[in-house]
Amino acid sequence: MVDHIYLIDSDVFITAKNQYYFFNICPGFWKSLIHHHTEGSIFSIDQVHKELLTGKATDPLVRWMNNEVPKKFFLSTKVEQIIEAYEKIILWVTENPQYFDQAKQNFATSADGWLVAHAIFKATIVITNEKSSLKSEKSIKLPDVCNQFGVRWKTHFSCSKLSTFNLIGVNLSDNSRYQKYHLDLA
Repeated sequence: MVDHIYLIDSDVFITAKNQYYFFNICPGFWKSLIHHHTEGSIFSIDQVHKELLTGKATDPLVRWMNNEVPKKFFLSTKVEQIIEAYEKIILWVTENPQYFDQAKQNFATSADGWLVAHAIFKATIVITNEKSSLKSEKSIKLPDVCNQFGVRWKTHFSCSKLSTFNLIGVNLSDNSRYQKYHLDLA
């Protein structure tokens, strides 16, 4: 049985691909995501899927999503309770005088509100690379919305202990070539 279910924000995928888990250098990270998904602990949502597919067809992330990621990895947001939660989130955002109109528009067109709504509905933990910024006026940070609605969130690095996660997908503790895809998310 899975202790926690995690929903991954698009920035985790994009930053991993662009900065520290290149597909050709660290395939173990990507295999680990799929492994933990099949165990029922890692998912994302259809709105994140939509954001990620805006890349070029030749982009390694787009190719990975199209060729490797199971369709059930991206959960539907077309559920009445999720839509109701999303409406409450958008109402809070639009009525919040702290944020500039452009920040509100950007938030409304991103997957962030849907991630929080899904997390409210399913009591999941959101994984993002964003940092809280309570005084921000120009952008609405996912952690701040999570906090507002009582949703747990973590950054990618605060939830994964890289010492237990072999980046190249090979267990180097012995001479076997067995695949190790352990990602400690607790």
